[in-house]
Amino acid sequence: MKFFRKHFYHFFFSFLFISYISYSLIVYFIGSGKYQKTLNTQALAGQLIWQQNNCQSCHQIYGLGGYMGPDLTNIMSDKNKGELYAKIIIRSGTQKMPKIDLNEEQIDQLIAFLKQVDESGKSGVNPENINYFGNYSLAQNSYE
Repeated sequence: MKFFRKHFYHFFFSFLFISYISYSLIVYFIGSGKYQKTLNTQALAGQLIWQQNNCQSCHQIYGLGGYMGPDLTNIMSDKNKGELYAKIIIRSGTQKMPKIDLNEEQIDQLIAFLKQVDESGKSGVNPENINYFGNYSLAQNSYE
């Protein structure tokens, strides 16, 4: 019986290790396929504007980024906000957000980026679940 138990553990952990390595290689070389939507050229230009203006230092996408501004993952599909709201805020700024000098084409590119982010998924982070440390537990979130 001792012989069986010893070899069973070796076999079991070898199987787990080989399974992990195999799955990792498949995901690395093939990808998961779920989230591999490429951005169109206008959205790519908007992503570059997002990065050049360091928007992620204050805003989040998918719950990642700064906490001074709101999560912008689903701002375009928000029934109380949307494209017009985003354009007005970008043009004029707010008390916390500086006015960014962008021309109409650049604003449209940034909006195209935010639209594609919005189409890719939901952030799922409810503001009431963010604690005073600025983080949250996934178990507390209710995804719609």
